Amino acid sequence: MKYENWFASIGTLGNRKKIQLKEYMKTAKRLYYIEETRLKEIPFLTEREREGILFAKREYEVERNFEKLCQSKIRIIAWGDKEYPKRLLDILDPPYAIYVKGQVPMETMPTAAIVGARRCTAYGEKYAREFGEILGKHGIQVISGLARGVDGSSHRGALFGNGKTFAVLGCGVDICYPREHIGLYMDIIERGGGILSELPPGSQPLPYHFPKRNRIISGLSDIVLVIEARKKSGSLITADLALEQGKDVYALPGPIHSTLSQGCNHLIAQGAGILLSPEFLLEELSISKGNIYTSSNENLHKNEKMLERNAKIVYSCVGFYPKSISQLMEETKYAPEELLDLLVSLELQGYIKEISKNYYIKV
Repeated sequence: MKYENWFASIGTLGNRKKIQLKEYMKTAKRLYYIEETRLKEIPFLTEREREGILFAKREYEVERNFEKLCQSKIRIIAWGDKEYPKRLLDILDPPYAIYVKGQVPMETMPTAAIVGARRCTAYGEKYAREFGEILGKHGIQVISGLARGVDGSSHRGALFGNGKTFAVLGCGVDICYPREHIGLYMDIIERGGGILSELPPGSQPLPYHFPKRNRIISGLSDIVLVIEARKKSGSLITADLALEQGKDVYALPGPIHSTLSQGCNHLIAQGAGILLSPEFLLEELSISKGNIYTSSNENLHKNEKMLERNAKIVYSCVGFYPKSISQLMEETKYAPEELLDLLVSLELQGYIKEISKNYYIKV
């Protein structure tokens, strides 16, 4: 695989040209050792592409770079390998290779992408987690992008439902972006999922990488769920790509005045499926419910009985839309010091979250 790693690194060759060249040469190793005169005889290569290959042969340290890959526990899966995801074979621009930490999605299990806004509301965060959880509980692999907001919540939901989840990054798989998701990044790998990228290790999370990686998120998925999206957003790019790939798209409806629901409402108006509830989605997918599903929100209501009286009063006043400490003081009638102690306690127990300084929501 060290020669595949070298071949995948050549920036002057696009995915299609790499695939064409791989099929022509049969192996990347043969290309690495090809003579310059023989290289010039390959009819479909441009002069710039030939120069790029020769430059990579001179400058790329094959052994050293492959050793670094192995030490980082990163695998490369190239076009033609048995492990290359079959779902990617038929998309418009399949990646020549993908780098993986952990596992790749199983071909025998259904997959669903959950995508949406990074700066989502509590409403979006709640349903991203619930849909991720119920899909995970029913053996549906969850694909997303590890971003803040909807992506992170859907990954956590899938893990909470004891399912497998996979993150497709817009940077190298050795870089956790955003950094605050490092715990989630590690949990995904340790729980049998995987971190995937077509970009070589060390590639930084540059803005133009993210729209391109969306075709892999949709390509790996059998269906795509959109949870909160603006009219012009990366989530709608993913939805459009999914439709081009012949996949079903579902969207979560939202208030007509919310800019974060405009994209979803637009998709529904165009004929996308409506996400009325996790249970409704299972019926749409003709999946037997089996065990009775209990959402994370219902679990919190059950656990709420275990809270002390003062904490329960504060928790009941916190909603799914942000409330400030001054609002909560007015509603609970608690002194600032006592209220802050209760808020910290509730946050540590996972009941609430401080989304910005002195503003809280229910998880």
